[in-house]
Amino acid sequence: MSRTLRKRTALLALPTAALLALMPTAASAYPNPGRVTGSVVTHDPSMIRTSSGQYLLYATGGGISNKTSGDRVAFSAGADAFSSRPSWWRTYSSVPEAWAPDISYHGGKYLMYYSVSSFGSNTSAIGLAGSTTGQPGSWSDYGIVYTSSSSSDYNAIDPNLFVDDDGKWWLSFGSWWTGIKMIRIDPSTGKQLSSDTTRRSLASRPSGTKAVEAPFVVKRNGYYYLFASYDTCCAGTGSTYKVKVGRATAVTGPYRDKNGVAMTNNGGTPVLESHGSVIGPGGQSIMNDVDGDLIVYHYYDGNDNGTPKLGVNLLNWSSGWPVAY
Repeated sequence: MSRTLRKRTALLALPTAALLALMPTAASAYPNPGRVTGSVVTHDPSMIRTSSGQYLLYATGGGISNKTSGDRVAFSAGADAFSSRPSWWRTYSSVPEAWAPDISYHGGKYLMYYSVSSFGSNTSAIGLAGSTTGQPGSWSDYGIVYTSSSSSDYNAIDPNLFVDDDGKWWLSFGSWWTGIKMIRIDPSTGKQLSSDTTRRSLASRPSGTKAVEAPFVVKRNGYYYLFASYDTCCAGTGSTYKVKVGRATAVTGPYRDKNGVAMTNNGGTPVLESHGSVIGPGGQSIMNDVDGDLIVYHYYDGNDNGTPKLGVNLLNWSSGWPVAY
């Protein structure tokens, strides 16, 4: 049995009280990323395992950057998702490049929501693409899903698709401004459901910094969990990014942290924070794999001039709250 599996087995055997005690209370308590090699420079990774066992990872940059792995350790860089970038991107970014993709598989097709914006601006758009294989160059762009402008109180970036037990589709998104939002999606189009155009609020920081973004929703053991990234990204070794979580009994919330504080009122229980040379972990996604749930994220390597790198850790849920190890 591998060291990781031995550790995971030991954690699963612990009682709830002991697992709660393992929840980090100091920076030194946070786990280092699991071992990854090869092409590991990345931002905002989203990963899926295909039926053949290949790991497909897409991330911020260019025409949506790609990496692949056969074992979740050694990663190789691939071509961008789009060999030719959709023309509408230029309306939202002069670069133009796409950010924070969210890859999933539904109804025999890979779907990828992504965002186009300029850094620090909320003139932004969420787009959608589909592919039968998920491979670079195979994606068809379906156009714009949702937008925001300079007059909006929200920012249409960092999308995440969640499908509930009743088959309803939900898209969460958001960055700074008034925080994390959620809308209903029509499964037949992947766009907003015309019969329900309500924009719901899931998390915000009404006092102090507005820095909350990158939502990701999962359901485990009867609860919905909302992961989000807090504080400052993209500043190398000066980054203060961190991952927090809250849970709810309904997908639309209210989400509260372990102390009962609402995520719409600065709440959130820490999952990952800076420690040692691992600086500013965030931009996270959650992936269910054969050995459990993974949190997949980027961090800035303090031993490599703050280069953004891929982080992967397993999650344990036995306490009712996700604990990274």
